[in-house]
Amino acid sequence: MAMMRLRREDPRAVGSFRIHRRLGAGGMGVVYLGSDRRGQRVALKVIRPDLAEDQEFRSRFAREVSAARRIRGGCTARLVAADLDADRPWFATQYVPGPSLHDKVQEEGILPPARVAAIGAALAEGLVAVHEAGVVHRDLKPSNILLSPKGPRIIDFGIAWATGASTLTHVGTAVGSPGFLSPEQVRGVAVKPASDVFSLGATLAYAATGDSPFGQGSSEVMLYRVVHEEPQIHGAPDALAPLLLACLAKDPAERPTTLQLSVRLKEIAAREARGAGAVPAEGRQVHAAEVPAPARPTERQPEPAAPPASASGRSAAPRPARGSGGRGPAARGTNGARSSTSRTNGGRVGGPGTNGSRPPAPRSPSGARAQGRNAKAAAPGAARRQGGADSRLLRQRLIVFVLVTVVVALGIAAAQGCQGPT
Repeated sequence: MAMMRLRREDPRAVGSFRIHRRLGAGGMGVVYLGSDRRGQRVALKVIRPDLAEDQEFRSRFAREVSAARRIRGGCTARLVAADLDADRPWFATQYVPGPSLHDKVQEEGILPPARVAAIGAALAEGLVAVHEAGVVHRDLKPSNILLSPKGPRIIDFGIAWATGASTLTHVGTAVGSPGFLSPEQVRGVAVKPASDVFSLGATLAYAATGDSPFGQGSSEVMLYRVVHEEPQIHGAPDALAPLLLACLAKDPAERPTTLQLSVRLKEIAAREARGAGAVPAEGRQVHAAEVPAPARPTERQPEPAAPPASASGRSAAPRPARGSGGRGPAARGTNGARSSTSRTNGGRVGGPGTNGSRPPAPRSPSGARAQGRNAKAAAPGAARRQGGADSRLLRQRLIVFVLVTVVVALGIAAAQGCQGPT
């Protein structure tokens, strides 16, 4: 709520309260920001000097104080003190920080559906307590709803009256704000809690669309529309529109009760909040499909292990790529346990050179990449080539064995011949 500096004519103290700022002024008087001796902040409403002598206004002011005393609910400002017999009657209520619903919409635009439904549910629940006290507010509108950090609060019971009382102060004069009055208030008939339901529907329509459901115009035009024309809530969210229209029914019997309204609005608020999803700073809704999956840790591909040795002591791996020496594929060795690889400049192709510091990990002859590229191409004829290589190696080993045997035999014979008979 906007605060203004005190004017020269404004009092500096009222009762036991010290006055600090002006909060606003209305048809009945001025509202000030004050504090008591303990520093508790209050809102003080003081009747204007020219109206203090008017018994009708004194009675109206007394009704407001009486209504505030009778209401026990979290959606109204708590009455702190009052003096109806002072030269300028006044009363103090708990100060409610925060802008009015009217100012909120004017400054920031219409509210999202979930917010409108949540505010409406709290206000409807507050009206339950108001009506249980036998009071009808009769002037529920956006400027009389304060949006405090603890939730919305209903203020200004200046024209509140007992249930069933008329709304006319003089013949043909309706009390309230055009555009938010109920049809029965305009007609001047007895008002009941359903009248506040109509006004609450118009107030929520304003929060959702930015305008009164009966448009703008002179008081006479607005009052005529309230009684004879249907409300216009173009732009209202689909989730709220049917309920708002039910509140704005011309016949009070067709409107929901405050309790029904509170329950229904809570359901809408919960559903809209769930459907809103995660809203980032730019206000765009984030759908579940747009949320990236958690990144999996990158796993190093294991190097292919050397295939098991065959019965002949050699690896059965596919034919490796040719080395720089131009030799064909053949795993050679005298112990049949180690599979050799092509050597280039003293190092193994596809892996680090052996320096004796640690045993090399088993690798394919030309490394993992060469094996991956050639495995599919070498698969069809691998068995045939492997069989031919085995036969050649077997023959070579047989020839070597025979030659070694002959050489050894000749050596033994020669040694015996040199010794001669003893």
